[in-house]
Amino acid sequence: MLEELRFESQVHDSKAFDCGTPVLNEYLARFATQHRRRGLTQIYVLADSDRPSMVLGYYTLSAAQIDTAQISEERRRHLPRFPLPCFRMGRLAVHRDRKGQGLGKLLLGLAVERCLRAREEVAAYALVVDAKDENAALFYRHYGFIACVDSFTTLYLPFGR
Repeated sequence: MLEELRFESQVHDSKAFDCGTPVLNEYLARFATQHRRRGLTQIYVLADSDRPSMVLGYYTLSAAQIDTAQISEERRRHLPRFPLPCFRMGRLAVHRDRKGQGLGKLLLGLAVERCLRAREEVAAYALVVDAKDENAALFYRHYGFIACVDSFTTLYLPFGR
């Protein structure tokens, strides 16, 4: 059974994770633990309960803001003219052996669900992502994310009107 867990370097084998993108592999193996300890981000992994040490995928969440000028003109009309509080999913990656099995969609859904729960306690306008390339941007757009005005690889998913 698949489980979403908070990343723990003592439990999860981050060095064995390989999504095919070196920078995402290196982040989990070298920087995730110290970023979590410093309060810069939270890291969540997807693991099989039968092999909890194997990371099947992961995502990161942190607080963020987005300038109103980055929002589409239609949505901007109803917003204040100061930076909007948001959540940022800085990274999302799936192990290369598990690509094509819907784990990216599952991880994205888990991240959105977590943000919506947090939004009950702390205000946030949207979930912001920085897509690594055009293919990643297409993935996010497929799930309703909107490209920022000046960057097709920075996208946001508004939580409300």
